[in-house]
Amino acid sequence: ECPLCLLPQPPEAFPSLASCTHRSCRACLQQYLRIAVGESRVPVACPHCPAALRPDDVHRLLPEPALRDKYEEFLLRRLLVADPGTRWCPAPDCSYAVIAYGCADCPRLTCGREGCGTEFCYHCRQPWHPDGPCAPAPPAPGLAHPAAQRAHPEDSAHGESLARAEAEDIKVCPRCSAFIMKINDGSCNRMNCTVCGCLFCWLCLQEISDVHFLSPSGCTFWGKRPWSRTRKILWQLGMVLGAPMVISLVAGIAVPVITIGIPIYMGRKVLAGGPSRRSSLSGCQQCLSVTSSVLLSLFVSPIITAVTVGVGVPLMLTYVYGVVVLSLCR
Repeated sequence: ECPLCLLPQPPEAFPSLASCTHRSCRACLQQYLRIAVGESRVPVACPHCPAALRPDDVHRLLPEPALRDKYEEFLLRRLLVADPGTRWCPAPDCSYAVIAYGCADCPRLTCGREGCGTEFCYHCRQPWHPDGPCAPAPPAPGLAHPAAQRAHPEDSAHGESLARAEAEDIKVCPRCSAFIMKINDGSCNRMNCTVCGCLFCWLCLQEISDVHFLSPSGCTFWGKRPWSRTRKILWQLGMVLGAPMVISLVAGIAVPVITIGIPIYMGRKVLAGGPSRRSSLSGCQQCLSVTSSVLLSLFVSPIITAVTVGVGVPLMLTYVYGVVVLSLCR
């Protein structure tokens, strides 16, 4: 039975994959690959695990030559976008990539695509401008709603609100400049670009690590917009001034909870060991088992408490008086 369509299939309908041992029927894998390549989710992961499918398996399973060509193009684009020296030709309908190293002093680049030859700047990635400094990038097409330009004066406010709403829903990847849309469904602000794999914050549009929303950046995990500078500074000052009291309170609660909670938990766990285990033990044996587990936990729980408090308190103090104070100084 195929785990995707839940239909019984003959053994020959389940192709083997070089990346992992999971099996699905050929029809489901082909449909899965069509959708993944059509949405530019390349490399394509196995439908059952994070392992990336090998290119030879994708070529073997995809029947359409056009989809196979798209897959190869997306793989190449993903590789080029990850290279910091890659620059894309800004000419309309030209997706030629120029790999430029050491061009900061001589920023004039020329597209090598036959019939194009567009000259553009290495720094701002816009058409070449020999007589002036780099200009800020123009607003992305589609972020300004056409209705806002054609509207009558009485409709201008409505057009501006539409443009503002659309600009909040569509933003540009900070690494590859691909358009990314975020549906306003309450999802988090941790975004992953499907074109280049960049992990960035939806609020500040900066490449981030997993601790970005824990740092005093003003960006919140589920918020609509970053905190204002005043609110961020007040929060950081509150953390610096209130950290000793809060950390002491947390440690004071954690010590008795861990010290007493572990023996109680272990005793209840052994006591509720299942009907089969209780029926095989006599009353004295059950009492001895519970008592021994509680006594052992009483010896182990202070060690766990000391390690938890001894590691957790210095880490919190380092974060507050290291990261937060440095952020305040900046």
